Amino acid sequence: MLRYDAPAHPEVIVWSAFAQASDYFAPSAREFMLNFAVDDLYAFLVRLKAKGVNAIRRDDSDPNGRFAWIVDPDGTKIELYQPRKT
Repeated sequence: MLRYDAPAHPEVIVWSAFAQASDYFAPSAREFMLNFAVDDLYAFLVRLKAKGVNAIRRDDSDPNGRFAWIVDPDGTKIELYQPRKT
């Protein structure tokens, strides 16, 4: 865990290793994924769509917050996360 100071965001950055056989990064063939916290997931996805980037999946039901996944031009899966307000 890495601590950082960003108001209204989680206080830590987490680095997690996955099993080599994990399919969590699919459809990417890369061996890692990036994860970014955003303030407003809906607005962020609208801006991405305007640039031709579509979410490959979205989940608003997680108790920790909202999630969406995209794939960058290099084929890396990116997870976008909007923490639940407490």
